[in-house]
Amino acid sequence: MANRNKTMKVGFIGLGRMGSGMAGRLLQAGHEVTVYNRTPDKLKPLIMLGAKPAAKVSEACRGDAVITMLADDEAVESVVFGEGGILKSLRRDAIHVSMSTISVTLSEKLTAAHERAGQRFVSATVFGRPDMAAAGKLFIITAGAQDVLGTCEPLFEAMVHKTFHMGDEPKAANLVKLSCNFLIASALESLGEAMALISKGGIDRHSYLAILTSTLFTGPAFANYGALIAERKFEPAGFAAKLGEKDIRLALAAAQNLRVPMPVASLLHDRFLTLLARGGENLDWSAIGGLAASDAGLEDLPKAA
Repeated sequence: MANRNKTMKVGFIGLGRMGSGMAGRLLQAGHEVTVYNRTPDKLKPLIMLGAKPAAKVSEACRGDAVITMLADDEAVESVVFGEGGILKSLRRDAIHVSMSTISVTLSEKLTAAHERAGQRFVSATVFGRPDMAAAGKLFIITAGAQDVLGTCEPLFEAMVHKTFHMGDEPKAANLVKLSCNFLIASALESLGEAMALISKGGIDRHSYLAILTSTLFTGPAFANYGALIAERKFEPAGFAAKLGEKDIRLALAAAQNLRVPMPVASLLHDRFLTLLARGGENLDWSAIGGLAASDAGLEDLPKAA
């Protein structure tokens, strides 16, 4: 595209483990990045790389685009619709790129609100863990007007291994992301149950995982998360269990609106609630794969620090 090598002036809001790596990649690509986070201490490593600090949301909205990478609907709504938020601070024709995993309903709301304000809005949901974010190896699912996504291409290229476009309506990217997280969670639960079964039969989990990932299930979800379940290594969380619960809940809400029964998603939501009830909200979401071993009397889940 024509914008492929263009550097941009961009704000980045939300510097968790994923957001920090993504903002770092934008800086390395030469973009002018202004960073904002509710916890100011998280700004320091990026400032050392050349980022400009923002004391408030509005200061991150003075460029070509602003990216939000936040935990949930509530956090996104706060920075968009709050006093001095993105909606009131972003200039006309500037772009809000939502990279958070949010509900389809909120994506629709953001699309309409930005259109009324004369601003542009796209969804660009991401797949990958913090190490992939830092390495610029994420996968991005985009949806929105083609010309706006073309303008954003230099930003995406700094952060991703590959981009998939899902159409002109931003909410499509959010629905795809929620459906894919449902599939990952299904794999976590299935892996956990299978490993509990073979473990109680005296078979080594790591040997079993080697068979799975060399034959029937060769994808990264089984290899990476399977290793965490086999090792029962659920800390530090690459993606916290409380966020996994949120995503399954949002997938079920989308399914209800579309009248799509998802009985497995209902089961998964109960499993996440069980994990949270046991104090595991800050463990990696792969810890739902450890519930089966605990249920079978093999091992207790670790408590999150």
